[in-house]
Amino acid sequence: MAETLNEKFRFNQQTKMFKIKMMRKKLKALTFLLIAGYNLITIADAQEPINIVTTAVPFLRISPDARSGGMGDAGIAISPDANSGFWDLGKIPFATQTDAVGLTYTPWLKDIASDVYLVTLAGYHKLDEDQAFSASLRYFNLGQIQFTDFNGGLQGTGRPHEFAFDLGYSRKISSTLGVGVALRYINSALANGAVNNSGVVYKAGNAIAADLSLYGNNTSDDGAGLTYGVAFSNLGSKIGYTNNAQSKDYIPANLGAGIGYSWVFQEQNKFTLALDVDKLLVPSLPDTSQQAIDDYHTQSVFTSWFKSFSDNAYSASLGAEYVYNDQFALRAGYYKETKEMGNRSFFTAGVGLTYNVFQFNFSYLAPSGSGITRNPLSNTLRFGVIFNLSAQE
Repeated sequence: MAETLNEKFRFNQQTKMFKIKMMRKKLKALTFLLIAGYNLITIADAQEPINIVTTAVPFLRISPDARSGGMGDAGIAISPDANSGFWDLGKIPFATQTDAVGLTYTPWLKDIASDVYLVTLAGYHKLDEDQAFSASLRYFNLGQIQFTDFNGGLQGTGRPHEFAFDLGYSRKISSTLGVGVALRYINSALANGAVNNSGVVYKAGNAIAADLSLYGNNTSDDGAGLTYGVAFSNLGSKIGYTNNAQSKDYIPANLGAGIGYSWVFQEQNKFTLALDVDKLLVPSLPDTSQQAIDDYHTQSVFTSWFKSFSDNAYSASLGAEYVYNDQFALRAGYYKETKEMGNRSFFTAGVGLTYNVFQFNFSYLAPSGSGITRNPLSNTLRFGVIFNLSAQE
């Protein structure tokens, strides 16, 4: 396990402040969580190395709610709910509830750790039929880490954590089209303090980002018909853990597009198929000259978005949902990504139950992969609850 940690650490931090050998030892447990959690390592395919696109704060790429988690992580074009702000803010003005709040708990790496998890909280308030305010919070706890020095001596413990807080505004621009914008503050506290006599002082990283989204709703009053959406997310600054501007990393900027279609049978039965395709707007780290690596870190964020299209870092999510009488739901999905994204693929399943003002959602990710390619959510049950605080419009 420790060898895998060090391999991953050297791959991700080869040009940054974490080159210091002692720091690799000190943060090896934390690095393992990042390895197993996001599969951000170099893997071989037919003896040919794949340059996987890596980013900082990859917790922003974890599916944030149990409903979409049961549909293969498809969420851009499905019907709006309290968690819509995580996927496409343009959906919120089309919600039937005027106020809603959603809470989701996701265990992470539960096979090896019991104190690593993601908690998300989201909600919105519709000012009228055409506009709404929203807010959301993601908190990722990486558990308690035992730090050691170069010789394996104990150096105390720490509790690394990360969070992101959003504020959003959405409005209809026509009877079938909605748009939204959100501002996001990101904080990543992975390590703090100096490393012996190296002169390098580590601190919590901070970044600011924005989401821009559009949603089309061509459905009838009973919900049957076509929906679609486009969402730019995490468009923002780089993030760094020292005062060295050249050691900053890209956050996971993303372009997502989704389409869905719903059929309604005998008024009580609704079936939805949804497809999302995502492109990570971050270029891969060059593995050539040192000058190319330096240029990679010094290029502007705006330039990096366009250069990212030279990499094949895509993923696709296919999801299905059956709802009976707006009270019971069955869900299934499939997720697949390219090798440059990590080469993960998995099946999901989920259920939903509505009672009074509460909607309970559960999702399960079937075991997939092995070793370093094993999905950190494999064999994990996720739980979410939505509080619909007002009557339907």
